Amino acid sequence: MQERFARIWAFRSILGTLVQRDLRVRYARSWLGYLWTIIDPLAMALIYFLVFAVIFQRGDAGHKPYFLFLLLGLLPWQWFNASINETARSLVAEAKLVRSTNLPRELWVVRVVIAKGIEFLLSLPVLFAFVLIYVLLGETRLNWRLVFFPVALVLQFILQTGIGLLLAPATVLADDTIRVVRIALRMLFYGTPIIYTLDKAPDWLQTALWFNPMSGILELYRAGFFKEHVQVAPLVVGTVMSFGFLAWGVVTFARMERAVLKEI
Repeated sequence: MQERFARIWAFRSILGTLVQRDLRVRYARSWLGYLWTIIDPLAMALIYFLVFAVIFQRGDAGHKPYFLFLLLGLLPWQWFNASINETARSLVAEAKLVRSTNLPRELWVVRVVIAKGIEFLLSLPVLFAFVLIYVLLGETRLNWRLVFFPVALVLQFILQTGIGLLLAPATVLADDTIRVVRIALRMLFYGTPIIYTLDKAPDWLQTALWFNPMSGILELYRAGFFKEHVQVAPLVVGTVMSFGFLAWGVVTFARMERAVLKEI
């Protein structure tokens, strides 16, 4: 495992080039370009805000202000959703380069997570603009737990890299993997406390939701923006599972690499 991490680090300049290429291709033919990074989560946040806070008058589904609560769930989820979808087909999409170059094959997975992570970072100024508005209105107060925000970012990167290393070779060997991933992500969206808080779920379901590592990661993202108590159990479970997925992904990818190269 250490040897594979060392190889990826040795090719970090090429990794940077691949990330830049991905970002250029994404925005090359788009008029709005960067704005697409924020339009989708803003639109979804507005929809859920209207449904829960206006129509059903259940703004208490999450912390107040509810719109800020939604943004702090939807922006990280956008990164997660895009990374898992793209890493699952990262080897298939770049089959010729994967087969013909001597680069560490993990590079093709990591580059997707980093590229999508940069898009996530580019969306943060919009989040901070809303935070500033709510602070000036006196509807929220920042606290020392803001230090957990970068911790959540690192944990999410680790989690997505691990899952990507599991899914990328599986997709090469079984085309149905992509369809399964899409269905699983749709279900996981509602199994992640994005539009609600964990304490709104029944006790038995809360325990089950702890084993969704994104539950703990979202708790970390939101900790510095709201005064409500942060649940420790999902944080611990999410941290352990994130590193567990990374270790599992690295080992599985290494074992399946030869079969993948034969298939592509």
